[in-house]
Amino acid sequence: MKRELVLNGNPMEDKVGFARAVRVGPSISIGGTAPVDPDGKTVCVGDAKGQAERCFEIIGDALNRAGSGWHDVVRTRVILTNIDDWQAVVEVRAKFCREAKPVDTIMQVTRFVNPEWLVEVEADAVVAD
Repeated sequence: MKRELVLNGNPMEDKVGFARAVRVGPSISIGGTAPVDPDGKTVCVGDAKGQAERCFEIIGDALNRAGSGWHDVVRTRVILTNIDDWQAVVEVRAKFCREAKPVDTIMQVTRFVNPEWLVEVEADAVVAD
């Protein structure tokens, strides 16, 4: 099967060797997506809901560039530094995932690589025939 990398120009893609998404056949994996602008700077510092919105926008763009969309998403993972932010963040998730209803995991971690990040989101999709 063909392996397709979806890159978005994040400076870390070349520095550490990662892709925003990888598509192999009908499967698309999107790794931890941080709340950053096109220059890699954190958006909405101190606002988990605003950061989540940016994460889901980045994922949506990656899905589109991989020939898919939110309708094909089968799993999301919401990772927070403060579990008390979960309700605000899942309100954002609902805007993108209400129709597809993918499975979800919500978890708390101690911190991310950048301490300004309050949330990261991952997604997996399977493109239907």
